[in-house]
Amino acid sequence: MSFGRPPSINVGFKVTAPDRGSFPLDHYGECKEKMQLYMSCLKENGSTSSPCRNLSKDYLDCRMNKGLMERDEWKNLGLANVDDKSKTPLKDDKPPQTTGENQSTQN
Repeated sequence: MSFGRPPSINVGFKVTAPDRGSFPLDHYGECKEKMQLYMSCLKENGSTSSPCRNLSKDYLDCRMNKGLMERDEWKNLGLANVDDKSKTPLKDDKPPQTTGENQSTQN
């Protein structure tokens, strides 16, 4: 027993991996843009996630690529049948506009 100081909390403490489904927060905002697109899609669709599955896949892919979550197969995440090519456009999304500079460099 130690009088006059707090007991040592490090005795017997073991580091364990986080539970499946819990992962580090994105403190540096590495995937913030993809998260915001997904959240906007949810808001536009009354929190129905089905129309936003491709954005969810993009967000999780970003997290896996940045080491913010463990890489896993899409079928385990319930996103195996989501096509990467078909993007659900948001109401505010507009096709990218090209400037005169970009057109001249493409020739």
